[in-house]
Amino acid sequence: MYQEELKREVRELLRSRNAVLLAHNYMRDEVQEIADITGDSLALSQEAAATDAEVIVFCGVHFMAESASILAPEKIVLLPRLDAGCPMADMVTVEGLRELKRRHPGVPVVTYVNSSAAVKAESDICCTSANAVRVVESLPDDEIIFVPDRNLGRYVAGFSSKTFHFWEGFCPTHERMTAAGVLHLKEEHPDALFVCHPECAPQLLALADHICSTSGMYDWCRTSSSRRFIIGTEAGILYRLRLENPEKEFILASPALVCPNMKLTSLEDIVLALRSMSPVVKVPEEIRIPARRALERMLAVPRD
Repeated sequence: MYQEELKREVRELLRSRNAVLLAHNYMRDEVQEIADITGDSLALSQEAAATDAEVIVFCGVHFMAESASILAPEKIVLLPRLDAGCPMADMVTVEGLRELKRRHPGVPVVTYVNSSAAVKAESDICCTSANAVRVVESLPDDEIIFVPDRNLGRYVAGFSSKTFHFWEGFCPTHERMTAAGVLHLKEEHPDALFVCHPECAPQLLALADHICSTSGMYDWCRTSSSRRFIIGTEAGILYRLRLENPEKEFILASPALVCPNMKLTSLEDIVLALRSMSPVVKVPEEIRIPARRALERMLAVPRD
């Protein structure tokens, strides 16, 4: 009953504040349930920029709220839990990236959107897990610097003849999944297809029946004729997969696939953020403008 009261208050506050509630695919089930829009980080930021709402409540982690501020600077962006960070994004610093650029002068920097606004501002172009191959191949250069995710970078390198200089960052949650655990599940469920995120380590990708982004998983599992899937990404994705495919079974590839940062935001946090109109995430103009340029270059890359 208490949760239902919180949900009602959230909806009332959203109306009174002319606000929209965005929730990443890895959020808690109850947060995804009441969100106006769910999706991956960049798609949510694009939705935020397109909405008529004056206030964006971003249920995700810090770099996601920054991306919304980059694309929609005229709006108020609230991040209910300011301490919801991303360890992968924290693994690359502006100073470190500048040093890498000095070692490889003239080599363009391709930066995964799972990065801070300041790092994006030091980059030539951004990418997502869904479009990384297209972004890399759109560049005329024979070499690239790829930051911060070494696993996504090596996955992309498998589709490219370019020389890659990787930043050795990674997602701790995806890294906790093991090949032995997946092989055990495949033995237990021989009819199940294993689908995993390209942030996973190469030995996991080698076992996959399909590799894609979170949004890609929704589409692929929905259209697949298979009735059972082993899911190799953060546990929050199961909420919508099961909601959209009640006749299918989804098995998490590892009980360790829970991101503590993604699970920080609660209904109580959302209520408090809307009551107080804080914490606000605002990217300074001197960072926002070059960071937006890197995002816009990505968005200009033609789709297949």
